[in-house]
Amino acid sequence: MSTFQRVAVLGFGTMGCGIAQVVAASGREVVVLETGQERIARGTAAVRSFLDGGVSRGKTTEEQRDAVLGRIRGTTDVADLAGVDLVIEAVVEQRDVKVELLGRVAEAVGPDAVLTTNTSALSVTDLAASLARPERMAGLHFFNPAPVMALVEVVRALQTDGDVIADLVAFVEDIGKAPVEVKDRPGFLVNRLLMPYLNDVVQEYDNELATAEDIDVAIQLGLGYKLGPLALLDLIGIDTHRHATESAYEATLDPQFAPPPLLEQMVAAGYLGNKSGRGFRVGTDERGEVR
Repeated sequence: MSTFQRVAVLGFGTMGCGIAQVVAASGREVVVLETGQERIARGTAAVRSFLDGGVSRGKTTEEQRDAVLGRIRGTTDVADLAGVDLVIEAVVEQRDVKVELLGRVAEAVGPDAVLTTNTSALSVTDLAASLARPERMAGLHFFNPAPVMALVEVVRALQTDGDVIADLVAFVEDIGKAPVEVKDRPGFLVNRLLMPYLNDVVQEYDNELATAEDIDVAIQLGLGYKLGPLALLDLIGIDTHRHATESAYEATLDPQFAPPPLLEQMVAAGYLGNKSGRGFRVGTDERGEVR
């Protein structure tokens, strides 16, 4: 078992819930920091609902569900994080919010703890630079939904100590996930390759190369993908993809990351994919036009 046994998760939203569940399922105690008891209750209910689905499908037992839930404790007090040896930050993708929170948490947990961020768009090196011990900071990029997706990108900031990376790789393996080590570059590995592909698909759809349905079917059947690119954008969230591409473009000025105009228009219109009920495939007819 890896060196990290006492784990804190910052944020109990979609990613925080999934990460807390995965860590707790590995037998570790998890303390989750949130801004209010209502958010803690909502996050706990989300984890329970996910686990209940596993019980109903026979993939887990009620006893295992209850054990996982029993190892997750919510708090609104940063002082309750004292003594943890690994922190996984999963709050909103805003630099100022992350920097302020990581600074407070670093003081509470002490100098030997490792702090990580689940960011998919911000620079881990930049976040680490705000801390007194940047060599103890790295990225742990889980994919959504964390209990299902096997991959975790272990991101080495420019300052990250090599032993920290080795310990994080061992931790990821120990919680049943597959780690890949990547350097701190915009988009890291998967999203760095994915963003230009999705941008190209959106532009060709806007160019009326084919209907939304035909584009997805062609990619699925022609390349063997489980999900078409436009359905994937609806699932990810069109606003989420737009934010990630904008961040990558601002960091690199590489035109392949620049969001296509149609993305900007859809976000402005509130067409965000599954979360809003309207997107490229959801809430549209076979031509991709909004119903």
